[in-house]
Amino acid sequence: MPHNFAPDVIAAVLRHMNGDHTDDNLLIARAFAEPADQEPTASVMTGFDGEAGVWEVTRGGSTSTLRVPWPGGPITERPEVRREVVALYDAACARLGVEPRPHD
Repeated sequence: MPHNFAPDVIAAVLRHMNGDHTDDNLLIARAFAEPADQEPTASVMTGFDGEAGVWEVTRGGSTSTLRVPWPGGPITERPEVRREVVALYDAACARLGVEPRPHD
């Protein structure tokens, strides 16, 4: 069973991702959502647990749920969430042939 983070941790991460990283959400959806031949037009992070991040992806007027496992494997601590989201971003850039921006 995956680790479940506290509701306040989830809310803070979602607020940050959906407020400051909307382009990253869309990039992750473009890289990992199927079918790959339909370009996503919007993506919002809706949750996560110790095994994966979850996004609601919009394309062609319909929405679907995208669950992407953390690249480094299961996590249990809040700081690991940032590390794994950054790793997903980097993996999405590599998959799409996009130059990633530097990470602070």
